Amino acid sequence: MSETHLTVKTDSNAARKIMIRRIAATAILTAMAVLLMYLEIPLPFMPVFLKFDFAELPALIGAFALGPAWAVVIELLKNLIHLPVTQTMGIGELSNFVTGVIYVVTAGLIYKKIRTRKGAAISMAASTVALAVIAVPVNAFITLPLYGSAMGFPLEAIIGMSAQANPLVKDRLSLLLAVFVPFNLFKGIVVGLITFFVYKPISKLINKTYDKTHQKTDA
Repeated sequence: MSETHLTVKTDSNAARKIMIRRIAATAILTAMAVLLMYLEIPLPFMPVFLKFDFAELPALIGAFALGPAWAVVIELLKNLIHLPVTQTMGIGELSNFVTGVIYVVTAGLIYKKIRTRKGAAISMAASTVALAVIAVPVNAFITLPLYGSAMGFPLEAIIGMSAQANPLVKDRLSLLLAVFVPFNLFKGIVVGLITFFVYKPISKLINKTYDKTHQKTDA
């Protein structure tokens, strides 16, 4: 067998091993995310339909360890797996996917350029701001209209329900600013802080996994 054929075979085996690592890590992180979706926590001043969970934590770790594209896969899979038990006709899962992607992709792209503890902190701060800002038009033009058209749940009913929990809610704009913005800020900050504090003990694993799964594509 020629040296060229040996090189091609070696590269093929290495690429297969890299893909297996990516798939295995993605499956584990997705399973963790799905489990965490069921651990919902009600928050003060938030309506009953908005509950906090830690499902973005595995996806964020995936963004650091595997890259933003694989974090999107985790976000997609966890919401697809959750669909059979949805109580929102998939609207909640769609919103969760869109906002989750905003969060993890922003963090993953920045960390890809600055792979240090400082870079992780910057990426999580930026992703939290991006989540809070972009979630406003997502909820205004996608989520809330879908609740009205698909579920017959008019905006007035959502405003009324939210006003019972948060007296600052008076209309559509105050609903977005007094409910969805603080909710997503809280979510981004809490998930980011947990990731930041566990970053040091798992940083070696993250960097090792990242190096092994990107030695071909990011060289």
